[in-house]
Formats: sequence, structure tokens, C-alpha cells
Amino acid sequence: MILPGLEAAELPADAIEVGRIADAWGIKGWFKVLPHSADPEALFSSKRWFLMPAERGAKTFSGVAGLSVMEAKHHSDTVVASALGVTDRGAAEALRGARIFISRASFPTADKDEYYWVDLIGLNVINREGVALGTVSELLATGAQTVLVIDYLEDGKTMQRMVPFVAHYVDDVDLAKRCITVDWQPDY
Repeated sequence: MILPGLEAAELPADAIEVGRIADAWGIKGWFKVLPHSADPEALFSSKRWFLMPAERGAKTFSGVAGLSVMEAKHHSDTVVASALGVTDRGAAEALRGARIFISRASFPTADKDEYYWVDLIGLNVINREGVALGTVSELLATGAQTVLVIDYLEDGKTMQRMVPFVAHYVDDVDLAKRCITVDWQPDY
């Protein structure tokens, strides 16, 4: 079933989940978006969103749907958006819970020494001496700083170490070589 404003689509190979639709906003088809990022620039830069139904709860559509975004902007602590063909509150409410994906190629270019978390996950981490410390499995926002969570094997068991993602400890991030060099020792 396809809802007003949605069209059948294929999820791009580089699609990243960036948020979900929370609810309708107003009576003219706008909807509220809960972004997964504190800086939702990808939502603003892309005019083509890909939606998948909510993982739980009622599903008003199935498969992958394309949505042509006319406008997305900040509103209070969230994002609101309007889309082609979503013209009233009922159509916007039907999108509630939908997961939003955007092609990674549509993300704005990061500034020098800035990185999208999604690009850091899976990178190998070595120290200045060339000792492999593991692979980035996730990042944590601790308030004061972001922390790399690095998985490594020890005696056949997966262990984790954490390294603050700050200039004091991170010497280099080479996305092309898929490697992060840090000033960190394995026994820290």
C-alpha cells in the first residue's frame, strides 16, 4: 500500500538511518521528525528521503518508499518538514513512526577534522607504535567529549577499550585507508 506523497523506491546501497517521523505538525501536512543526530544537517541537505515502516506498532505502508521533501527546518528541539503530496494532517499522521533513510552521498561535506560517526564505525585503530588496538564498533557522546568504543580480541573473547575522540589522543583519521592513529597503549 502506498500513501499520499510516497512512491515505491529502492533503498540506496549507502543509505543511513537518520531519524523517524514522530507525528503530524499542524493541519497542512507538515510532520515532526526526531533526528538521530544533534546536528541534523543531512535532513536539511537532502530533498529525497527514503522511508521504511516503523519496526513496532501499526504499519500504514510496506517496503521502501521515496518521499520528495519540499522543506525541512528546525523547530524547538526537533525538526519539522513538508513533502510533496502530503497535504493534510491525516496524510502526515499516516507517516507516524516511519524510519527515515538518506543516501550517504547526500550528506553535506564535513569540515576539516570533522567526521560523521557513521564513517568512523568499522575503522581500524592503531597506536603511534603501529600496534593494532581493534576496530571502532560505536561512538558514545558523554557530554564533555565523544568516545571511540573499540572492539578487540583477547584470549578468543571480544573485549572493548575506550579512547576519547579528542585531538590530545587522536593523531590522524584516514578515511581512505580506514584507519585511526591514536596516542594510546593497549594496557591503558
